Amino acid sequence: MHGVMRRLAFVVFAGLLVGGCASTSLQSAWYDSTFTGGPFKRILVVGVTGTFTDRRVFDDSFAQSLNNAGVQGIPGYQFIENAPSASADVFNDGVTRSGADGLLVVRLLGVDNRTNVSTTMVPAMWAAPMGGPFGNPMGSPFGPWSPSWYMVPDVQQYQVANVEATLFDVKTRKPVWSATTQTFNPTSIAAESPGYAKLVIGQLSARGLLATK
Repeated sequence: MHGVMRRLAFVVFAGLLVGGCASTSLQSAWYDSTFTGGPFKRILVVGVTGTFTDRRVFDDSFAQSLNNAGVQGIPGYQFIENAPSASADVFNDGVTRSGADGLLVVRLLGVDNRTNVSTTMVPAMWAAPMGGPFGNPMGSPFGPWSPSWYMVPDVQQYQVANVEATLFDVKTRKPVWSATTQTFNPTSIAAESPGYAKLVIGQLSARGLLATK
């Protein structure tokens, strides 16, 4: 019975991991405190990691989040067709043609596979024959003094995506803000992009770098 309970505890926990929502958190951030260029009004969003489709989905999603916040967001692929392999001249030309005053470059640093083992308490269930020692109907050898809880291992397996975003001033071509984030148990670009954009836009707005509504 103990073996059954352990398996049941693991199955329930695994179900929570699979069904749980991913979350993105800020890990570190840097800001150029000497920047005096004022808030950006038109930002070109360029994802430089992933497949062709993933980059387009990300650029579109983040640009839309900027538009919803009152800042004109421009999907990078509209002016830089293949950003990861584009030459410096092609990349710079695309940024210039976009008419953006800010450039946000986002790249995936890596995905970590992690395992965490801990213990948890679960209710005890006795399976001895009826009418055991001391008249205990459940058959526990300790009767009413039997432990009602015992420890079982919890095995947590999950992924963490590490992402870096950097905002450049197009006029000076210098970075004015950069941050790294972690996303717990990411599923897809389409699913995670809105939450990621919300976090980054919130950080940029707090620094006065976006002309949000």
